[in-house]
Amino acid sequence: MADFSRPGSLYGAVDLGARKQAIEAQARREASGPQAATSASVVDVTEETFTADVIDRSMTVPVVLDLWSPRAPGSAQLSPVLEKVVGDLGGRAVLAKVNVDASPQIAQALRVQAVPTVLAIFQGQAVTGFQQVLPEQEVRRWLDELMGAVEQFYQANPDARPAPADGQQQEPAGPPADPDLVAAEQAIESGDLEAAQAAYQRLLARAPGNEDARMGLAGVSLIRRTDDADPADVQRRLQDPADIDAQLLAADLAMLQGAVDEAFERIIAVVKRTSGDDRDKARRHLLGLFDALPAEDPSLAKARRALASALF
Repeated sequence: MADFSRPGSLYGAVDLGARKQAIEAQARREASGPQAATSASVVDVTEETFTADVIDRSMTVPVVLDLWSPRAPGSAQLSPVLEKVVGDLGGRAVLAKVNVDASPQIAQALRVQAVPTVLAIFQGQAVTGFQQVLPEQEVRRWLDELMGAVEQFYQANPDARPAPADGQQQEPAGPPADPDLVAAEQAIESGDLEAAQAAYQRLLARAPGNEDARMGLAGVSLIRRTDDADPADVQRRLQDPADIDAQLLAADLAMLQGAVDEAFERIIAVVKRTSGDDRDKARRHLLGLFDALPAEDPSLAKARRALASALF
Protein backbone atom coordinates (compact mmCIF):
# COMPACT_ATOMS: atom_id res chain seq x y z
CA MET A 1 0.00 0.00 0.00
CA ALA A 2 1.25 3.48 -0.81
CA ASP A 3 2.66 5.45 2.13
CA PHE A 4 1.47 9.05 1.77
CA SER A 5 3.82 10.19 4.56
CA ARG A 6 6.93 9.70 2.45
CA PRO A 7 9.20 12.75 2.22
CA GLY A 8 8.49 14.64 -0.96
CA SER A 9 12.14 15.54 -1.42
CA LEU A 10 12.92 11.87 -2.06
CA TYR A 11 9.72 10.58 -3.63
CA GLY A 12 8.90 12.94 -6.46
CA ALA A 13 6.50 12.25 -9.30
CA VAL A 14 7.26 9.02 -11.08
CA ASP A 15 7.92 9.48 -14.78
CA LEU A 16 4.93 7.44 -15.88
CA GLY A 17 5.90 7.95 -19.49
CA ALA A 18 8.93 5.78 -18.82
CA ARG A 19 6.62 2.76 -18.55
CA LYS A 20 6.62 2.74 -22.35
CA GLN A 21 10.39 2.22 -22.34
CA ALA A 22 9.96 -0.27 -19.49
CA ILE A 23 7.75 -2.52 -21.59
CA GLU A 24 10.18 -2.32 -24.50
CA ALA A 25 13.06 -3.17 -22.16
CA GLN A 26 11.17 -6.16 -20.82
CA ALA A 27 10.60 -7.41 -24.37
CA ARG A 28 14.30 -7.03 -25.19
CA ARG A 29 15.26 -8.91 -22.04
CA GLU A 30 12.90 -11.79 -22.83
CA ALA A 31 14.22 -11.95 -26.40
CA SER A 32 17.85 -12.11 -25.30
CA GLY A 33 17.31 -14.64 -22.53
CA PRO A 34 18.50 -14.54 -18.90
CA GLN A 35 21.78 -12.89 -18.06
CA ALA A 36 24.08 -13.75 -15.19
CA ALA A 37 24.37 -11.22 -12.42
CA THR A 38 27.76 -9.58 -12.21
CA SER A 39 29.41 -8.98 -8.86
CA ALA A 40 30.71 -5.66 -10.22
CA SER A 41 27.11 -4.42 -10.22
CA VAL A 42 26.85 -4.77 -6.41
CA VAL A 43 28.87 -2.80 -3.89
CA ASP A 44 28.69 -2.45 -0.10
CA VAL A 45 28.72 1.21 0.89
CA THR A 46 29.82 2.90 4.12
CA GLU A 47 29.76 6.51 5.26
CA GLU A 48 33.36 6.84 4.09
CA THR A 49 32.71 5.48 0.59
CA PHE A 50 29.22 6.92 -0.01
CA THR A 51 30.39 9.90 -2.06
CA ALA A 52 32.58 7.85 -4.37
CA ASP A 53 30.40 4.75 -4.68
CA VAL A 54 27.01 6.45 -4.88
CA ILE A 55 27.14 10.16 -5.72
CA ASP A 56 30.11 10.07 -8.10
CA ARG A 57 29.03 6.86 -9.84
CA SER A 58 25.49 8.16 -10.28
CA MET A 59 26.79 10.87 -12.60
CA THR A 60 27.24 8.23 -15.33
CA VAL A 61 25.09 5.27 -14.28
CA PRO A 62 21.94 4.95 -12.13
CA VAL A 63 22.66 3.67 -8.62
CA VAL A 64 20.01 1.64 -6.82
CA LEU A 65 20.50 2.28 -3.11
CA ASP A 66 19.39 -0.59 -0.86
CA LEU A 67 19.12 0.71 2.70
CA TRP A 68 18.81 -2.41 4.82
CA SER A 69 19.22 -3.74 8.33
CA PRO A 70 20.00 -7.23 9.62
CA ARG A 71 17.20 -6.63 12.15
CA ALA A 72 14.56 -6.15 9.44
CA PRO A 73 13.02 -9.36 8.03
CA GLY A 74 11.94 -7.44 4.95
CA SER A 75 15.56 -6.71 4.09
CA ALA A 76 16.36 -10.41 3.94
CA GLN A 77 13.51 -10.84 1.46
CA LEU A 78 14.17 -7.82 -0.73
CA SER A 79 17.97 -7.63 -0.99
CA PRO A 80 18.43 -10.88 -2.98
CA VAL A 81 15.73 -9.75 -5.41
CA LEU A 82 17.51 -6.43 -5.93
CA GLU A 83 20.83 -8.18 -6.52
CA LYS A 84 19.21 -10.40 -9.14
CA VAL A 85 17.33 -7.75 -11.12
CA VAL A 86 20.16 -5.20 -11.06
CA GLY A 87 22.64 -7.89 -12.02
CA ASP A 88 20.46 -8.80 -15.00
CA LEU A 89 21.14 -5.33 -16.43
CA GLY A 90 24.73 -6.32 -17.13
CA GLY A 91 26.38 -3.26 -15.59
CA ARG A 92 23.91 -0.63 -16.85
CA ALA A 93 23.03 0.07 -13.20
CA VAL A 94 24.77 -0.41 -9.86
CA LEU A 95 23.31 -1.75 -6.62
CA ALA A 96 24.77 0.03 -3.59
CA LYS A 97 23.96 -1.67 -0.28
CA VAL A 98 23.95 0.35 2.96
CA ASN A 99 23.62 -1.31 6.36
CA VAL A 100 21.82 1.49 8.22
CA ASP A 101 22.88 0.05 11.60
CA ALA A 102 26.54 0.37 10.64
CA SER A 103 26.10 3.67 8.74
CA PRO A 104 23.33 5.59 10.55
CA GLN A 105 24.43 8.99 9.20
CA ILE A 106 23.52 7.95 5.66
CA ALA A 107 20.02 6.98 6.77
CA GLN A 108 19.65 10.24 8.67
CA ALA A 109 20.83 12.34 5.74
CA LEU A 110 18.32 10.64 3.43
CA ARG A 111 15.52 10.87 6.04
CA VAL A 112 14.93 7.15 5.92
CA GLN A 113 11.95 6.32 8.12
CA ALA A 114 11.87 2.54 7.76
CA VAL A 115 13.85 -0.34 6.27
CA PRO A 116 14.04 -1.69 3.76
CA THR A 117 14.05 1.51 1.74
CA VAL A 118 15.16 1.59 -1.89
CA LEU A 119 16.20 4.79 -3.64
CA ALA A 120 17.34 5.39 -7.19
CA ILE A 121 20.19 7.90 -7.39
CA PHE A 122 20.99 9.49 -10.74
CA GLN A 123 23.06 12.58 -11.49
CA GLY A 124 23.56 12.99 -7.75
CA GLN A 125 19.83 13.15 -6.95
CA ALA A 126 17.32 10.70 -5.47
CA VAL A 127 14.79 10.43 -8.28
CA THR A 128 12.39 7.72 -7.13
CA GLY A 129 12.11 4.87 -4.65
CA PHE A 130 9.92 2.68 -2.49
CA GLN A 131 9.73 1.55 1.13
CA GLN A 132 8.10 -1.85 1.07
CA VAL A 133 8.99 -5.40 0.13
CA LEU A 134 7.90 -5.90 -3.47
CA PRO A 135 7.73 -9.13 -5.48
CA GLU A 136 10.36 -9.61 -8.16
CA GLN A 137 7.97 -8.71 -10.98
CA GLU A 138 7.17 -5.33 -9.41
CA VAL A 139 10.85 -4.62 -8.69
CA ARG A 140 11.67 -5.38 -12.33
CA ARG A 141 8.88 -3.05 -13.48
CA TRP A 142 10.12 -0.27 -11.19
CA LEU A 143 13.71 -0.74 -12.40
CA ASP A 144 12.66 -0.81 -16.06
CA GLU A 145 10.79 2.47 -15.52
CA LEU A 146 13.94 3.94 -13.99
CA MET A 147 16.10 2.82 -16.92
CA GLY A 148 13.54 4.20 -19.36
CA ALA A 149 13.65 7.57 -17.60
CA VAL A 150 17.46 7.52 -17.69
CA GLU A 151 17.36 6.87 -21.42
CA GLN A 152 14.94 9.79 -21.86
CA PHE A 153 17.41 11.98 -19.98
CA TYR A 154 20.24 10.98 -22.32
CA GLN A 155 18.08 11.55 -25.38
CA ALA A 156 17.40 15.08 -24.17
CA ASN A 157 21.03 15.56 -23.08
CA PRO A 158 23.17 13.57 -25.55
CA ASP A 159 26.40 15.23 -24.41
CA ALA A 160 25.88 13.76 -20.93
CA ARG A 161 25.80 10.17 -22.19
CA PRO A 162 28.95 8.29 -21.09
CA ALA A 163 31.22 7.07 -23.86
CA PRO A 164 30.78 3.38 -24.72
CA ALA A 165 33.35 0.93 -23.49
CA ASP A 166 35.93 -0.41 -25.93
CA GLY A 167 34.38 -2.77 -28.45
CA GLN A 168 30.86 -1.46 -27.87
CA GLN A 169 28.80 0.71 -30.15
CA GLN A 170 26.00 3.04 -29.23
CA GLU A 171 22.57 2.32 -30.64
CA PRO A 172 21.73 4.49 -33.65
CA ALA A 173 19.82 7.63 -32.83
CA GLY A 174 16.10 7.60 -33.52
CA PRO A 175 14.15 10.20 -35.50
CA PRO A 176 14.28 13.78 -34.18
CA ALA A 177 11.79 14.55 -31.43
CA ASP A 178 8.74 16.67 -32.18
CA PRO A 179 9.45 20.32 -31.22
CA ASP A 180 6.32 20.52 -29.06
CA LEU A 181 7.37 17.34 -27.26
CA VAL A 182 10.79 18.86 -26.61
CA ALA A 183 9.15 22.10 -25.45
CA ALA A 184 6.94 20.18 -23.05
CA GLU A 185 9.89 18.30 -21.55
CA GLN A 186 11.89 21.51 -21.16
CA ALA A 187 8.92 23.20 -19.49
CA ILE A 188 8.60 20.31 -17.03
CA GLU A 189 12.30 20.54 -16.18
CA SER A 190 11.89 24.27 -15.46
CA GLY A 191 8.75 23.65 -13.37
CA ASP A 192 6.35 25.38 -15.78
CA LEU A 193 3.56 22.80 -15.88
CA GLU A 194 1.15 25.20 -17.58
CA ALA A 195 3.53 25.61 -20.52
CA ALA A 196 4.07 21.86 -20.65
CA GLN A 197 0.33 21.29 -20.76
CA ALA A 198 -0.04 23.78 -23.60
CA ALA A 199 2.76 22.12 -25.60
CA TYR A 200 1.21 18.67 -25.22
CA GLN A 201 -2.17 20.07 -26.27
CA ARG A 202 -0.64 21.63 -29.39
CA LEU A 203 0.90 18.32 -30.34
CA LEU A 204 -2.36 16.46 -29.80
CA ALA A 205 -4.19 19.01 -31.94
CA ARG A 206 -1.80 18.19 -34.80
CA ALA A 207 -1.49 14.47 -34.08
CA PRO A 208 -4.45 13.21 -32.02
CA GLY A 209 -3.01 9.69 -31.84
CA ASN A 210 0.39 10.70 -30.46
CA GLU A 211 0.87 8.47 -27.42
CA ASP A 212 3.73 10.46 -25.90
CA ALA A 213 1.61 13.61 -25.91
CA ARG A 214 -1.42 11.80 -24.49
CA MET A 215 0.63 10.28 -21.69
CA GLY A 216 2.48 13.51 -21.04
CA LEU A 217 -0.70 15.57 -20.79
CA ALA A 218 -2.26 13.06 -18.40
CA GLY A 219 0.90 13.03 -16.29
CA VAL A 220 1.04 16.82 -16.06
CA SER A 221 -2.64 16.94 -15.10
CA LEU A 222 -1.96 14.35 -12.41
CA ILE A 223 0.88 16.41 -10.95
CA ARG A 224 -1.15 19.62 -11.01
CA ARG A 225 -4.09 17.94 -9.22
CA THR A 226 -1.85 16.79 -6.37
CA ASP A 227 0.41 19.83 -6.15
CA ASP A 228 -1.25 21.25 -3.04
CA ALA A 229 -2.38 17.94 -1.52
CA ASP A 230 -1.66 17.40 2.17
CA PRO A 231 -0.98 13.67 2.60
CA ALA A 232 -1.97 13.73 6.28
CA ASP A 233 -5.27 15.40 5.43
CA VAL A 234 -5.92 12.84 2.71
CA GLN A 235 -5.34 10.02 5.19
CA ARG A 236 -7.77 11.63 7.62
CA ARG A 237 -10.45 12.14 4.98
CA LEU A 238 -10.21 8.53 3.86
CA GLN A 239 -11.91 7.56 7.10
CA ASP A 240 -15.14 8.90 5.60
CA PRO A 241 -16.28 6.43 2.91
CA ALA A 242 -18.60 9.09 1.48
CA ASP A 243 -15.69 11.42 0.66
CA ILE A 244 -15.27 10.45 -2.99
CA ASP A 245 -12.81 13.28 -3.69
CA ALA A 246 -10.47 11.94 -0.99
CA GLN A 247 -10.50 8.50 -2.61
CA LEU A 248 -9.67 9.97 -6.01
CA LEU A 249 -6.89 12.13 -4.57
CA ALA A 250 -5.46 9.13 -2.72
CA ALA A 251 -5.43 7.25 -6.01
CA ASP A 252 -3.58 10.14 -7.65
CA LEU A 253 -0.94 10.11 -4.90
CA ALA A 254 -0.52 6.36 -5.23
CA MET A 255 -0.13 6.76 -8.99
CA LEU A 256 2.64 9.32 -8.50
CA GLN A 257 4.48 6.93 -6.20
CA GLY A 258 4.37 4.23 -8.85
CA ALA A 259 1.66 2.15 -7.12
CA VAL A 260 -0.36 2.00 -10.34
CA ASP A 261 -2.35 -1.13 -9.58
CA GLU A 262 -3.25 0.18 -6.14
CA ALA A 263 -4.46 3.47 -7.64
CA PHE A 264 -6.66 1.64 -10.14
CA GLU A 265 -8.05 -0.76 -7.54
CA ARG A 266 -8.98 2.12 -5.22
CA ILE A 267 -11.05 3.88 -7.87
CA ILE A 268 -12.65 0.67 -9.10
CA ALA A 269 -13.75 -0.01 -5.52
CA VAL A 270 -15.42 3.42 -5.54
CA VAL A 271 -17.18 2.57 -8.82
CA LYS A 272 -18.48 -0.68 -7.30
CA ARG A 273 -20.06 0.94 -4.25
CA THR A 274 -21.46 4.14 -5.78
CA SER A 275 -24.07 5.08 -8.33
CA GLY A 276 -25.22 8.03 -10.38
CA ASP A 277 -22.98 11.09 -10.55
CA ASP A 278 -20.47 9.74 -8.02
CA ARG A 279 -19.96 6.57 -10.03
CA ASP A 280 -19.58 8.49 -13.26
CA LYS A 281 -17.11 10.89 -11.63
CA ALA A 282 -14.97 7.97 -10.44
CA ARG A 283 -15.17 6.26 -13.83
CA ARG A 284 -14.06 9.39 -15.71
CA HIS A 285 -11.22 9.96 -13.23
CA LEU A 286 -10.01 6.41 -13.78
CA LEU A 287 -10.08 6.83 -17.56
CA GLY A 288 -7.93 9.95 -17.12
CA LEU A 289 -5.35 7.91 -15.20
CA PHE A 290 -5.44 5.28 -17.95
CA ASP A 291 -4.18 7.95 -20.34
CA ALA A 292 -0.97 8.26 -18.32
CA LEU A 293 0.13 4.76 -19.37
CA PRO A 294 1.11 3.21 -22.71
CA ALA A 295 -1.69 1.28 -24.36
CA GLU A 296 0.14 -2.04 -24.00
CA ASP A 297 0.80 -1.69 -20.27
CA PRO A 298 -0.37 -4.91 -18.54
CA SER A 299 -1.86 -2.94 -15.64
CA LEU A 300 -4.25 -1.29 -18.09
CA ALA A 301 -5.66 -4.54 -19.40
CA LYS A 302 -6.28 -5.83 -15.89
CA ALA A 303 -7.89 -2.57 -14.76
CA ARG A 304 -10.13 -2.35 -17.83
CA ARG A 305 -11.48 -5.83 -17.15
CA ALA A 306 -12.07 -4.96 -13.49
CA LEU A 307 -13.83 -1.72 -14.48
CA ALA A 308 -16.10 -3.52 -16.92
CA SER A 309 -17.01 -6.03 -14.21
CA ALA A 310 -17.73 -3.22 -11.75
CA LEU A 311 -19.95 -1.38 -14.22
CA PHE A 312 -21.88 -4.34 -15.58
